[in-house]
Amino acid sequence: MGADRRTAHVAGLAGPAFVELVLDALDALWEASPHVAPEDRTLFALAVSEVSTNIAAHGEAEGEPDAGITVEVDIAVADDELVATFVDTADPARIDWDAVAMPGVDSESGRGLALTTAVLDDFEHSVDATGNTWVLRRRLTPHA
Repeated sequence: MGADRRTAHVAGLAGPAFVELVLDALDALWEASPHVAPEDRTLFALAVSEVSTNIAAHGEAEGEPDAGITVEVDIAVADDELVATFVDTADPARIDWDAVAMPGVDSESGRGLALTTAVLDDFEHSVDATGNTWVLRRRLTPHA
C-alpha cells in the first residue's frame, strides 16, 4: 500500500447498530480521502454494507438480537486500494463459492454475495476455531 493510508476500526456486537457504526466510519474515511473516486466509494460501500448486514443478520439468527456474536472490522484507504477486514465470532459460514450467482429478478433475497463478488477485486473468506474472517479488497480507479 502507498504511504498515504487512512484507517478506521470498529468493534461491537452483531446487529443493526453495528452496521450503522461501520457505515459511519466509512463515511468519515471518505471525508479524509478525496482521492477516492465516487464510483469506487459507492461500490466499496455496497460491499462493506452487504457483508456487515449479513454478519448482523446471522448474529440475530442465533435467537436474539445481539446474541453475543462480536465483530471487528478494520477499514483501510490507501493511495491505490480499499480494504476491509471483518472478524466475527459467529459459527463458521459454509459458502459454496461456485454456486454464488445473481438470483432471478423475482427473488427477494440472495444477491448479497453475488453483488459483493462483482464489485470487488478480491473477496476472501476463511474460518478458524473462533469464527470467520472476511477480507474485501478493491483497487482504486486510476486518476485520469
